[in-house]
Amino acid sequence: MIELIATAESVTQGKMLLDVGIDVLYFGEEKFGLRLPNNFSSDEMKELTNYAHENGKKVYVAVNGLMHNDRIKEVVPYLEFLEEIKVDAITVGDPGVIHLIRKNDINLSYIYDGHTLVTSANQINFWAKRGAAGVVLARELTKVELEELASQIKIPAEILVYGATCIHHSKRPLVTNYFNFVGSDESTGRERGLFISEPRDEETHYSIYEDEHGTHIFANNDINLMMELENLVDMGLTTWKLDGIYTPGENFVSIAKLFVEAKRAIEAKECSKELLEKLNERLIQLHPPERGLDEGFYVKDPDEVQ
Repeated sequence: MIELIATAESVTQGKMLLDVGIDVLYFGEEKFGLRLPNNFSSDEMKELTNYAHENGKKVYVAVNGLMHNDRIKEVVPYLEFLEEIKVDAITVGDPGVIHLIRKNDINLSYIYDGHTLVTSANQINFWAKRGAAGVVLARELTKVELEELASQIKIPAEILVYGATCIHHSKRPLVTNYFNFVGSDESTGRERGLFISEPRDEETHYSIYEDEHGTHIFANNDINLMMELENLVDMGLTTWKLDGIYTPGENFVSIAKLFVEAKRAIEAKECSKELLEKLNERLIQLHPPERGLDEGFYVKDPDEVQ
């Protein structure tokens, strides 16, 4: 069975996503979660969790931040709150959080989200033996590598099928440091729409912003694997993530609906290349025009990935 996970930027959008057929909502509090479309309050998280469960759906909450000493001291009350409202799982990148879940007997399932670390079946099965309900695959894996990996893993592995790909994260405020160097007082948040380009290619567009976790830089193009969905199913990779951090509002809901249509067609064995091409054309029309789309590392030769 295919599982579609989508980020939510608001309670309203989250409910819309569930209503069009998304299986799992993904959100959280910015203090503990990385690269979320928005920061959710406790009341908002509780409301969305209740709405999802009332409609037979699930919620995953991001607790995948890099936990320094000050932050990890605050995480236990947050985990206890998530247990109380009965979220279905959390994503975790810091083993210290897993230790605290066990130490404090907190009843929460976790999905290991080690960012660029999750690149092999051995890595995935290591976490499976330690209680992980699933993993988030590194975005840098190619089709060849995914095929080899998928045949050996023992728990579900999430793959990004639409959205922005983070290629660099630093705790340091790199953009602020730059503006300080040039003597300019500028906003560095995501809403500013800042980007950097390669010196030899001014057409490149690497989105960059800062938040309390540091600096985040994204790939030149966003991911779109609509035309590869049947291949993913053949591999056994059926946990699909849609990330709307740079695709706001109703357009993201409409794109999610396209993936729901593709999912249902595949499960009913009624999918065709023509249908996927039609859905892909509509997706391209809905995608932000200032942002490129491609298949990312998926189509690369493993030997070319440095």
